[in-house]
Amino acid sequence: MDILLTWAIISAIIALSVYFWFSKNTGRLPPYPVRPLPIVGHLFALVSEQRSKFKRWRVECGDIFCLQLGSKVLVVLNGYDLIKEALVHKAEDFTDRPYTVLDKMTRLPQAGVITSTGKTWKEHRSVSLQILRNFGFGKNILAERIQEEVSFYISSLSECLGRPTDIKLMTTISTSNIICSIMFGQRFDYTDPSLIKLTFLVDSIFRTFQLNGVVNFIPVLQYLPGDLFHLKKFEADVQEMLRLLSVFIEECRDGNKGDNLVTEYLQELSRRKENGADTTMCENGLKRLVFDFFNAGTETTSTTIDWFVLYMLHHPDVQKKVFDEINEHVGTEREPNIRDKQNLTYLNAAIMETQRLASIAPYSLVRTCPRDVNIRGYTIPKGAYITPSLDSVLHDAKIWGNDVMSFRPERFIDQEGKLLTPEQFVPFALGKRDCLGESMAKTELFLYLSNMFQKFEFRPTEQGNPPPLRYHLGVTAVPLPYDVTIVSRLD
Repeated sequence: MDILLTWAIISAIIALSVYFWFSKNTGRLPPYPVRPLPIVGHLFALVSEQRSKFKRWRVECGDIFCLQLGSKVLVVLNGYDLIKEALVHKAEDFTDRPYTVLDKMTRLPQAGVITSTGKTWKEHRSVSLQILRNFGFGKNILAERIQEEVSFYISSLSECLGRPTDIKLMTTISTSNIICSIMFGQRFDYTDPSLIKLTFLVDSIFRTFQLNGVVNFIPVLQYLPGDLFHLKKFEADVQEMLRLLSVFIEECRDGNKGDNLVTEYLQELSRRKENGADTTMCENGLKRLVFDFFNAGTETTSTTIDWFVLYMLHHPDVQKKVFDEINEHVGTEREPNIRDKQNLTYLNAAIMETQRLASIAPYSLVRTCPRDVNIRGYTIPKGAYITPSLDSVLHDAKIWGNDVMSFRPERFIDQEGKLLTPEQFVPFALGKRDCLGESMAKTELFLYLSNMFQKFEFRPTEQGNPPPLRYHLGVTAVPLPYDVTIVSRLD
């Protein structure tokens, strides 16, 4: 049976490939950088050096080009002006998300805030923002929750002084704890089995998602025998994470966990049902919403912290300036808090430079067009996939200067010594689908890094030989594992 199924799939792939191979580019589509191959299209070209190829193709093709990925057309948008035109001025044409493997594996399609579209996305985004604002989102109340977690994190780092340490896991567990506090109204000890398991599941899902991404473009591959694209592991991890989150959600139903998103969501759902409102809110919507918050709010923050520390190992002069500024405006007798943010200009600039140069989400998340769209003289067909290349903005020498690939925080400080935030600084993307947690992420990064570099100096494990600036590119660009030596500044 498996052999017959395999041959049937291969025959279908060949038939599709012949069709796409002999179909001509009508001239209305954006240009291809190279001619696509049968079956796979341009997938072969994305196996390695994807970021450098995208930059080269922009030079060769202009700010808009397209790739044939299996049966799907992927349109790549480059440059701040074009991306803003599409995502802001033509937002209704570039806001939807395509159905993906993740939707299938969660068994909760069109739910939550990451991959949902239309009314479901708008309602869940609105409800989430309202609940978070009630918690003090963007204000000192939420910052105090984060500050509490940062204190535990600093204590854990203190136990690692003087020996080579990879802080990545500890950092990710800590940032996961902040999401736990917001979602469930409680934090967990770093040794808590459920928290550790949740953290590992998020990491595994991020890594496996990249491996099975090809199935989004050639869906028939998911029916091949075996587990070539790690779909079984991916589904198992996703379902285990949803099971674990369901346990936490059930514990919040009695309302005794303090302020938390789960309880607020359930109460709002109850109110809307009682009022007979037409709503997309539901139990599955809550489960997917919490799933989305953990996956979006844990990995990205911890990865940015990881990059910041790595850059400090390469630029000890910058690290010294960061500490000197903290020492001048805060001292070492108390913890830096959110009220210090306005005075720590150089630290803020160093954080922004990390976000710019690392560009951890270089292609944001894929979108799709609900209708044919005309832009820059080209027609993007309904159902095409769209990806904005944030690299093309954050690494654009015309915006940032000829030293664009150098780490230089001063580019974010004006002549009067004040923080400068150009509109082209878009690490969180832009438009209606910009990052829901941008405000919280900024607060987290400031509080973690100000406290870390007030208390500690971070050194390479081999003097004068910092770890390489290499990374694994999946959903995000994650530095390869490295050790660091932590030295107390208070001794």
